[in-house]
Amino acid sequence: MLSTNPFSELSTVISPDIMQGYVILMVLAVIVGTILDMMHKKSAQYFFENAKKAQKDAKRSLGGGEKASLAIQTVANEVLTSSEFKSTRRRISHLFTMYGFVVFVVSTAVLIFGYATEAAAGIWPVLWHLGALALCIGGYWFWFAIRVDVAAEGVKWYNFNGRGDLFIVGLISTATFALLWSFTQGAGALNMLFFVLFIASSTVLFGTVFWSKFAHMFFKPAAAYQKKIIYADGSREGLPEDYDLTDPAVQKRFPDIPEYMGTNPPNMGPGINREPPRHY
Repeated sequence: MLSTNPFSELSTVISPDIMQGYVILMVLAVIVGTILDMMHKKSAQYFFENAKKAQKDAKRSLGGGEKASLAIQTVANEVLTSSEFKSTRRRISHLFTMYGFVVFVVSTAVLIFGYATEAAAGIWPVLWHLGALALCIGGYWFWFAIRVDVAAEGVKWYNFNGRGDLFIVGLISTATFALLWSFTQGAGALNMLFFVLFIASSTVLFGTVFWSKFAHMFFKPAAAYQKKIIYADGSREGLPEDYDLTDPAVQKRFPDIPEYMGTNPPNMGPGINREPPRHY
């Protein structure tokens, strides 16, 4: 079962061209949604404007080699290993979800564009199933164990809280219905039901980028890299590691940083050194 391409049987009902067209449409939806998100939040403008301000406060100039080294560190730490997560279980859950999603999406594209009519497609069907399974492990672990923990967010599992939840629910449901669709091949109406739910979930996931946290994954590495730059060039010098953005002196020096990015997020009380709740 795991070694069988689930799209090969589908190709007898739906043309591979239609399947490929759907994938292309979802890619375009992600691109358009991300651009609209950037325009609405002015995140790119905010990023570049603050980069220029930090450059003016820099105590020294960084060479190309040093910048490249910081970029590699960003990829190795914040991207590949998610070292910014202080909680070990949240970090592991995130890595399962992230790598599962990447493997699932890549193998889906390979199967549809390269082996749409072939039941045996090498290692790709196995990767497709394992990617979806890893995504489910990380996603359900987050939703039912980490998210509900009062030390993290303390949200009831049945509560749906908008943008962040739209993203993770879209991920979980897409992977879940994909596996159920594959495992019920040949089951007639039940199999078709899971296929419809699979397509509906993936359409919601990729079609709601503007309203969800999907675009966050593209901004996160850039923000992490910029943070390393300002530490290295000294533009952040003089600002302690644990700071309070409600302090007028800090607000004067960094007028554009949202208050919730400080060590003491709103309504958390003084002296509490923890990050505000966040979703994937």
